Amino acid sequence: MAATRLRWENAFSLIDPQINAEGIHIWPFDPACLVDTRLYIYDKHHHIRMNRHDYFEIFYLQAGELVCRIQDRVFPMRSGDLAVISSTQYHTMHLPSKRATSGRVKAAALYFLPEVIHATDSTGDELEYLAPFLLQDAAFPHIIAARAGISDEVFDLIKRIHAELPAGGVRARLAVKTYLKMILMLLVNHYAGRRGTVETFNRKQRAIEQLRPLFDYLENHYREPISVETAAEVIGVSKPHFMRLFKQVTGQPFVHYLNHFRIAKAQVLLAKTDKSVAEVSQEAGFCDQSYFGLTFRKLTQMTPLQYKRQYSAR
Repeated sequence: MAATRLRWENAFSLIDPQINAEGIHIWPFDPACLVDTRLYIYDKHHHIRMNRHDYFEIFYLQAGELVCRIQDRVFPMRSGDLAVISSTQYHTMHLPSKRATSGRVKAAALYFLPEVIHATDSTGDELEYLAPFLLQDAAFPHIIAARAGISDEVFDLIKRIHAELPAGGVRARLAVKTYLKMILMLLVNHYAGRRGTVETFNRKQRAIEQLRPLFDYLENHYREPISVETAAEVIGVSKPHFMRLFKQVTGQPFVHYLNHFRIAKAQVLLAKTDKSVAEVSQEAGFCDQSYFGLTFRKLTQMTPLQYKRQYSAR
């Protein structure tokens, strides 16, 4: 497919507004074709929140360097590398913070819901296509280096899927599913030596469900003071158990997660309203404006005022 037909979008602008309080990236799939692709550009001033999603993701770094964080593990990525991410993994991609990156950082993402491959009435063999996603344990090697020799082929197939979308007809949907299975077969072969059980995936899903009342609580009460003790009470467990569970599920401490969620709310207010920095600080749940400023700068590499001047709607 000709490069001129590829349309690149800012990753933060598209992804971050779609992340809810649970840290779930809600993707608007076409009901007729539960597969989608996006071509992203990353910039240094926007750090996408840690998030997970109900779909499975294959991420190809087309140009530049990125840091891929999955749970509490950090993986440097270089041009040509792939990342394979399941629906239970909290993760994010961002530019290296200590060093300037020359040129644009560009990536292709393939999203698909597992039922595209494995319907409830399908044969057990089709579940094998999803093994690289279902068997992801704490030591799973999520990054496939370019030198492994499959990433260029995967990227070519992603572009083929991209060219078929939106898949309005039967032929287009068949092509998308065929290209997707070709990609999954490459991953199955690459991870053929891995051992694991589907129970690992199911256990993570149960842990996420246990935290769901807390995420609902955060959406409605993030403007109020929320302590670790309060968070533990919401889901009915002890403070030590809560701290272990939350870190295990999200890959980050509760206070860090809450701060990042509040800063995301603040970014929207700064960019889309005329509210002052002091007003935004209060509305985002920060009682101390100095702490708000320090936290904002740490996560965005800009002060709230600089952010407002640069990104507020003209």
